[in-house]
Amino acid sequence: MLLLNTDQAPGAIGPYSQGVEVNGFVITSGQIPVDPTTSEIPKGIAAQAEQCCKNVGAILDAAGSEFRKR
Repeated sequence: MLLLNTDQAPGAIGPYSQGVEVNGFVITSGQIPVDPTTSEIPKGIAAQAEQCCKNVGAILDAAGSEFRKR
């Protein structure tokens, strides 16, 4: 098991990691819409959903993966 950690996504709040890789599977934690560079939450549900996806993408990148991989 590999613990995933990147400064391109918000740090884990609590006793868990941003994600783990186990046997080729990447499992991410729930993400909040915080911009890791500013610590701000964007206004509006669409902007918040986009930020959450960016955060998950950063964790996937830290694992050497991406959204397009299945």
